[in-house]
Order: sequence, then structure tokens, then C-alpha cells
Amino acid sequence: MKLDFEYGHGLMSANLPDNTDVFIPGKTVPDPECLPQDWDSLYQATLDSIRNPYGMPALKELAAPGKTVVFVIPDIVKGGCQPTAHRKVSIRACLDELYAGGVEKKDILFMFSNGLHPRATVGEMKQILGEELFNEFYWTNQITSHDSEDPDHMVDLGVTDRGDPVLMNKYVFDCDIPILIGHTQGNPYGGYSGGYKHCSTGITHWRSIASHHVPKVMHRGDFTPVSGKSLMRTKFDEIGMHMEEKMGHPFFCCDAVLDTYSRQIAIFSGYAKVMQPLSWEVANKRTYVPFAEEKYDVMVFGMPQDFHYGVGMGTNPIQMMQALSAQVIRHKRVMKENCVIICSSICNGYFHDERWPYARELYDMFQHDFMQTLPDMDRYGEYFATREDYIRKYRFANAFHPFHAFSMMSCGHIAEMNTSAIYIVGAQEPGIARGMGLKTRATIEEALEDAKKKYVGANPKILALPQTFKVGAVHLCMKDDDLSNV
Repeated sequence: MKLDFEYGHGLMSANLPDNTDVFIPGKTVPDPECLPQDWDSLYQATLDSIRNPYGMPALKELAAPGKTVVFVIPDIVKGGCQPTAHRKVSIRACLDELYAGGVEKKDILFMFSNGLHPRATVGEMKQILGEELFNEFYWTNQITSHDSEDPDHMVDLGVTDRGDPVLMNKYVFDCDIPILIGHTQGNPYGGYSGGYKHCSTGITHWRSIASHHVPKVMHRGDFTPVSGKSLMRTKFDEIGMHMEEKMGHPFFCCDAVLDTYSRQIAIFSGYAKVMQPLSWEVANKRTYVPFAEEKYDVMVFGMPQDFHYGVGMGTNPIQMMQALSAQVIRHKRVMKENCVIICSSICNGYFHDERWPYARELYDMFQHDFMQTLPDMDRYGEYFATREDYIRKYRFANAFHPFHAFSMMSCGHIAEMNTSAIYIVGAQEPGIARGMGLKTRATIEEALEDAKKKYVGANPKILALPQTFKVGAVHLCMKDDDLSNV
């Protein structure tokens, strides 16, 4: 069969055996039905949710004249930006309830929870919020983006009972009503976005993130395959609840369970400790997909140049490794122990130095000084995380924070841990892929033939994943997997 896989800004075709299994999220196995996608229906569904929250009073009851509010909003990486996207609808519904309860417009702040991601550009703010909300609040300086390196607007909350440091955005800490607008969407880091993952990564500091986005947590057996029971997920919850304890009140969460195309399947609001597991029950039906009858020897997919983390994600070698590993984390349940990955990537030497200004330096370091595997780089985490030149680019030039690279490298090693070989196909600068320990071939067919000779035998079971980085991914499972405890 002929299939097309993402490759740079276009596609690469491949002829694969006719018995290849093909999985495209939302198509091969349909998503649960989403809510009607007109504004009025979504607005009413969201309003019903925030008026009937789990585990805490309704937003209108929390509101009162003089009370301050901070909306904590996910950045551009996830959640969709369509006119009826959850962020747009839920913010408007929450605003209407706050105003009805007596909150004044001047006492509201919008905070993009970028964490160690680039601080939101004005264009991204407008894209996420829409023209109306943007114009309503931007010109009065009521829209900002989390700056984890701003000492005047961070607060140190000590450590969790486990000893993990908790630092938090001061605007959010100080306000009367902190509202988390989130997405219950499948994520290789701890099962789902939204809930306590939102605050524990989005409005904190690299030292807090370094308690979980590191090899000693990410290379544990409970991290791969992905689940909501991992140590990482437990730490997210502990950090979020520690923030609530120190604030003296909970976050008000409004999370949407999203489908493949970031459309709302259901809306859940209230106290995250109560609401989060309920939203997961609904999300599990879309995210953990019983599919495979036997495990796969080979997994084939392609990388575009521009996805999740921005332009260069599919060509920057550190980000490429993270993306490869994310597929392993999601799909390990259907992979044989000796599974081989074949991935088309233009791998053209484009690091996107403005977005990841430290990436070339880290890549070069990995080629020297006894750096045998990516975890060997971990000892440089604090050195890079405190580099003033890179910190300034994070704060003032919309770059990723330098410690983000170390969470990417911690993840990046997981693909090597769980495969026999990884082939990058069609690399224009193949030495970059080889420098990350990857094999290179000109075509998918060549890579498959090589894998047959060396790793998987003459008749491998093949899983093809077209569009895997273009739409909301799932976590593939065996048809007979027990999913009662994911």
C-alpha cells in the first residue's frame, strides 16, 4: 500500500506491505461525539459547568466587588485556536459570571501559563483569545505571560511533603480567585494536560520542574507507557495542592475534554482534586484506544518541520528526539521489545536558534566529553538553567527557557531505551541525526529492508501512523489490555 508521511513542509510517500496496520486519530477509531460546535451551545454547556462545579462553590458565589481575578490560560502549544475553542468560550462564560457577582473589569488579569515555554507574543495572545477579548484587555495592560525568572513576581512556597520545591507566579498567588482554564487532552507527560499539571508546570520555576522533568522520574518503569499513575503525575498533583494550601483556597478549574481536532467533548469545572479524576473518566474513552491484536515490530511515521513546540520542532535534533520518544511513551503498549522506528524528517540543520538559542551548544556538547547517552548531559542542567544570556532570551525574546532542553533530553532518551533502532529517512543533513545516535537512510523502503535484515525478520508486523503530529494524538493499546487502572 502507498502511504504519505509528514516530511518538512510536505509529504514523503512510501510503499509498505499490504498487511500494514494504519492508525489515524479520530478516523481509524472515531472519537466520542463532541458537543455541538456552535458558539451558543458551547457557551451554555460551559456556563452549566461553571455554575455547577465539583467540590467548591460556583464562580458567581466566589465573586464579589473588590475581589481580584487571574485567568491562567494555556499557551499556543495545545488546545486549538478556532473561534469556538475552549479558551475563548470558557473565558467569556467565566467573565459573565464574575461580572454578575460584582467583580470589576479592572480587577481581572489574563496570565498565559507558558512555564518554560516561550512567553506569548502579541500575535499569539490575539490568536488564542480572539480579537474581541484581546482588544478588551490588552490595551489596559491586563494580559501578560508568565515570567519564571522575574524575582519580583515569583513567590517561594517551600517544599512539598516529598521535598519538591514549589515556586509560583505571585500574581496568581496574591489574587482572590485564580481560574485555571485547561484541557483534558492526552499528553505523554503524565497522561493528561489540564488539572494540576497546568499550574505545576505553567506558572512555576525551573527548580520546581526539575523535580519531575528529569531522568530519575522520566526513566522509571511507571512513566512508559503513559498513565495517570506515574510518579510524575503524582508530583504534579502534590505541587498543585501545595500551591492551594499556601494560597489558602483552591484554584477554580474549567477543563474541557478535547477530541482529535480540539473540539469539546465535555466540560468539567471546580476543585481539581475532585474534578480531575472525573474528567479523566470521560477522556479515557477517547485517549486510550484498544486497537492492536498483536504487537508491532516496526512503527512508521513522519515529522513535519512545524508542530507542537513551533517551527523547527521536526528539524532541531533535541526536539526531534523528544518527538520520537513521545510516540514510544504513547504507544509502548503495542510495541514489541525489539521494535524499530522509521521516521521521515527533513533534518536539514535548521535549529531555529531564536526559539531554542542553546540547542546548538547542547548538541555540540553531546558529541564530546564522554557523553555516551542523553542522560549524561543531565549534570549540566543547572549550569544552563542559570545562564544569564539564555535567561534574558527567555524573558525578553520569546525563547524557550534553557532548562526546557533538559526535560526534552530526559524524554529523548526514552526512544533509545525502548527500541532496537531508529531510522531517520530523507535527512538533508544526516550527520545531525547520526550525532543523536540515529540511523539514516534515503527512503522508508530502504530503512525497512535494513531493519528486516538486522532486527525484525522478513515479515514484520508494521504500524503506520500518518498525521500523528498534525492532530491530537491518542495512546494506543492492545485490544485485550486492562484499561481500568490507566
